[in-house]
Amino acid sequence: MAERRKRKERDPEGNDRPSTRERMKSGYAQAEVRNQEAREALEPLADGERPLIVTIGAVVSALLALSIIGGYLAGVEVDGEKPRLAQVLAPTLLVGIMGWGMWRARYWAVLGFQMLLVFLIFSAVFGLLVQAASAAQFAVTLGLLAVSGTFFYFMVKAMARIQMPARK
Repeated sequence: MAERRKRKERDPEGNDRPSTRERMKSGYAQAEVRNQEAREALEPLADGERPLIVTIGAVVSALLALSIIGGYLAGVEVDGEKPRLAQVLAPTLLVGIMGWGMWRARYWAVLGFQMLLVFLIFSAVFGLLVQAASAAQFAVTLGLLAVSGTFFYFMVKAMARIQMPARK
């Protein structure tokens, strides 16, 4: 077995190539150099600065929280029943606090918003693959996937600029 592995690591002319482990170390080193260059290219946020995509996310979160409360107060029914107050307050508080945190450019809030976007992306993919029964449903679900995916993509760079706060 060891002899076979040695033969695999030689090229056809019989020259020795670097081992798999050496190639992996070299690849990791190159990736780390690229990562470091990307980190150095980022400008840290100034005091009170907030990336545009985070501002948009904060506004979307606030509007979502207001729409949940507005729907409840307007008497909207879900599956023929009016939702209980706890079923309305929990998502309203979650999304509202997340919006406030993003308005203040907090890492945890952006991370939470990205988690919601991931759930939307997975739901949209599932909807496209399994549930879209008409062209209109397919188009709307594809639009949801495009918007949430784009949001997620731009939030990644914003999170890198916000940075996780140092632990005390």
